[in-house]
Amino acid sequence: MRKRARLFLALALLALAGCAFSPYEPELQPIEPGRRPPPDVAVSIAHLGPCTDSPDRTLRFNSNYPVTVLVHGCNGSAGNFRSLAQLYAFHGQQSVCFSYNDRDSLVVSSGQLIGALDELASRLRDRRLTVIGHSMGGLVARKALELERRGDWRHGDANIRLATISAPISGIAVSSTCGVTALQWLSLGALPGMCWLVTGDNWNEITPNSDFIRRPGAVLPSVRRYLKVVTDERDTCRRRTQDGNCLESDYVFSLAEQYQPVVDGYPQLVNVEVDAGHVEIVGYKDVAPRKLLSILQREDMLAPTPPERRSALERLLALLY
Repeated sequence: MRKRARLFLALALLALAGCAFSPYEPELQPIEPGRRPPPDVAVSIAHLGPCTDSPDRTLRFNSNYPVTVLVHGCNGSAGNFRSLAQLYAFHGQQSVCFSYNDRDSLVVSSGQLIGALDELASRLRDRRLTVIGHSMGGLVARKALELERRGDWRHGDANIRLATISAPISGIAVSSTCGVTALQWLSLGALPGMCWLVTGDNWNEITPNSDFIRRPGAVLPSVRRYLKVVTDERDTCRRRTQDGNCLESDYVFSLAEQYQPVVDGYPQLVNVEVDAGHVEIVGYKDVAPRKLLSILQREDMLAPTPPERRSALERLLALLY
């Protein structure tokens, strides 16, 4: 019974660790145009759409300008990034969101992302793409841009920048039990089934000992830059009581889970470590993603804010968050 209790606890922790976002009300309102260039394309691309939860997934963008693709984490949706997309629009930049089933295999989801990016590139005259993945979305984004997947790309001339944020590049530690072959045999097949119930078809990919984690491939030559934002989530809090006590921690992944020797050796990669909670870094109700905005601007993935527009930016942040 004790072993079963420990296993149940590990799986419960896995569910919490893999799914970062708290429940929220769907974001149905369209993105305000801001300073984005006027669209000259309206198209439907599987798994891509505006960064809202609206059922209308038609993409409208200007093909003469670069596009940023945002990839949500587990238990997330395109609407999770509506406010961030609005901040891109404020700075005159286009963004779209990739949606996927977080219970699918990460290989399947990354294949869907490849197809979506390739189709998007075919509609662009300016083939500069930035792909930003948060949490599990970072695993999907990195896998999609591996060199071994180049057969799925038709547009090798694309200029791609990749950013992963708070992503468990080294695997999810609390899922380790699921990856122990001996325990799988001893459980007479029950362990894999329980792991699948918690995370779905990716249960054997997110463990630290999986080939998916231990043997990442090099990234495509099209990936000119890889920014990896590592969050030190210790002592962070997502919700507090009025007297300051923490109701819900914002600690999801350790530093060790976010560093991986092979990935960190990529020549294109720059690591930026920041003290921030797992959800805090991308922003949520009452908390603006100021640290992330600063990093993206410093690393040239978001346009700088002109001095005369800083007051307007503060008003927008107050409205959005």
